[in-house]
Amino acid sequence: MIKKLLLLLAITGVLFTGCTMIPKYTRPEAPIPAEWPSGPAYKETPSTEGAPVAADLKWREFFAGEKLQAIIATALKNNRDLRVAALNVERARALYRIQRAELLPTVETGVTASKQDVLISGTNGLVTLKEFDVNLGITSWEVDFFGRIRSLGKKALEEYFATAQARRSAQILLVSEVAYAYLTLAADRENLKLAHSTLESQQAGYKLIRRRFEVGLAHELDLRQAQTRVDAARVDIARYTELAAKAENALNLLAGSMVPADLLPGELSAVKPLPDVAPGTSSEVLLRRPDILQAENLLKASNANIGAARANFFPRISLTSAIGSASGDLSGLFKSGSFVWNYAPQIVMPIFDARTWSALSVTKVDKEIAVAQYERAIQGAFREVADALARRGTMGDQIQAQQSLVDATSKTYRLSNLRYEKGIDIYLNVLDAQRSLYTAQQGLIAIRLTKLANQVRLYAVLGGGGDSSPPPKGE
Repeated sequence: MIKKLLLLLAITGVLFTGCTMIPKYTRPEAPIPAEWPSGPAYKETPSTEGAPVAADLKWREFFAGEKLQAIIATALKNNRDLRVAALNVERARALYRIQRAELLPTVETGVTASKQDVLISGTNGLVTLKEFDVNLGITSWEVDFFGRIRSLGKKALEEYFATAQARRSAQILLVSEVAYAYLTLAADRENLKLAHSTLESQQAGYKLIRRRFEVGLAHELDLRQAQTRVDAARVDIARYTELAAKAENALNLLAGSMVPADLLPGELSAVKPLPDVAPGTSSEVLLRRPDILQAENLLKASNANIGAARANFFPRISLTSAIGSASGDLSGLFKSGSFVWNYAPQIVMPIFDARTWSALSVTKVDKEIAVAQYERAIQGAFREVADALARRGTMGDQIQAQQSLVDATSKTYRLSNLRYEKGIDIYLNVLDAQRSLYTAQQGLIAIRLTKLANQVRLYAVLGGGGDSSPPPKGE
């Protein structure tokens, strides 16, 4: 019995130290330039010099506003999409543990009792046969000499890692979407306030024109033109009221619960400015993005699956064994002479199975698909960062030009109003100047929103906002 136990231990040692048939993994070359694009649209701003790398900047450090921080924290706790992503990680980890457990023998115990009446030649009548046995044994344990099970375990491990990276990607997306919804609501509220302010000034102008019309100092055309601007402002108030309500609904959905009114933003101009982040000196920083790490983990899983397919060409060795006690009487169990054992190794040699070759071809094609998907993920990430950098490089000029436009149209409106009051200009010019000023002010709000949203996007596409904890390791 001691010899058999030593043999079992030796087999176990071979199991855990044997090799696998997984091909050596080599990371594919990134199909993107090593440097970020350059040109007039990508000019650096002085504030970005020495700025932190996005992946190293925690979201609480990037989003400094306390209200926005509270909403993001609520979303990370309550958002259902992120919760599903976290549960998928737990599921993948459990599947990996199941696959890893295939390396270990399954030890079971059983108790059986049988009684039957049989007719035996040479005896009178039926003979009652009784048998009782208790055993402890290993049932069909596959000894992984050629690494098939370990290859499948490696595949399950990489899929678990990929799921964990997918959860980090979901968190980055959630954080950026909450911030964008928050900024959009602030912009809609500022536009609503501007529409109310414009309505008040236009109503005042309408009342003035109506009094001048009543005393014969203004034409009816001036009165009707003033009325059209009042009605247009009322339409804008209704529109921005609706947009603000929809933006608030979107924020509530992302947060997973109703956001308290005291956490909602006021005007966009009151939102705390966001810090600039540096893209790094090389595009290699993209390899830290969780979606790219996820694609690489899936590539490694496909590579490991090739090892399992290769192992199918070699024999499978399984072992069934048991020790126990058997007796014809229940009282005879565990007495001297009742000890029984069995040992049944089995070797299955593949001779010809065309499916095995096809399965190996499938795994190799799957790996090539995974390589293409990995390279596509890198290319997509490079474009996202390049687009965000191009927008950042031009936002300063756009805001400066739009602010100059607002100042110029404001002066034009004031001068047109004075000329009309002195009777040297028609009221249509006043209305045109007022409309131009209103449009320029709306444009300034839109550009400021675009700038803040682009800062959020650049932070996200560079890998900022994810879980700062290290990636999971094999268990």
